Amino acid sequence: MPHLTERLRALYEGDTDRAHRFRYGLLAFDLATLLFIIVSSFMPREPLVEGVDVLIGAAVTADFLSRLAICPRPGREFLRPTTWADLAAIASFLAPIVGEGAGFLRILRTLRLLRTYQLLDRLRADFPFFRRNEEVIIAAVNLAVFVFVMTGIVFATQHGRNPAIGNYVDALYFTVTSLTTTGYGDVTLHGTGGRLVSVVVMICGVTLFLRLAQVLFRPYKVRFPCPTCGLQRHETDAVHCKACGTGLNIPDEGAY
Repeated sequence: MPHLTERLRALYEGDTDRAHRFRYGLLAFDLATLLFIIVSSFMPREPLVEGVDVLIGAAVTADFLSRLAICPRPGREFLRPTTWADLAAIASFLAPIVGEGAGFLRILRTLRLLRTYQLLDRLRADFPFFRRNEEVIIAAVNLAVFVFVMTGIVFATQHGRNPAIGNYVDALYFTVTSLTTTGYGDVTLHGTGGRLVSVVVMICGVTLFLRLAQVLFRPYKVRFPCPTCGLQRHETDAVHCKACGTGLNIPDEGAY
């Protein structure tokens, strides 16, 4: 068992090419899972779809148990929202085994996207585009994850009882129009619960949307820690830290 734990730690936290490929594979798996969740929402619950659900659930369970095994203090993991999101997603994927449906919980798996420091470090090292636009990309991912999670909740709570929510696209349409405060009024949620969901979409969604707009339109700065005061963001042509005056040697790619 100790040997297995060390091998898992090397994959999840190591700095080898194999570990990097493994973590990129996990990211690709999460993206493929998201695509499957969206596509399967338009399909009837046939044995094939439920079988794929169970296979994905088994893979997510293996990933969850592996992360737990390499954690120095496993109990602390249950203080993280992403841990409970993973447990909810696992229960949803494995729901066909007990004949119950809670499909919208599967979308909570997206909360894992770009949430590991090792993956972010690798993306910065491998992709100059990600390094230059990290804040924009992370803000966009956070907004997209919120949209998909809320769309899943809207679909699960309104489908079958609200004629305006006939499929996943209807739920996505409502979420986006509420988030942008467009509010055409052709799709509304029923009941007190529906109104509360609408409030959450509008308040949290607008906040994330404004965050994305902020990082899109503010002047571009490079991320480089000042060796004296630790200031992270500087002008692209800065030679001194504007906070403490320390000389900076910001590396660039030789292009202007």
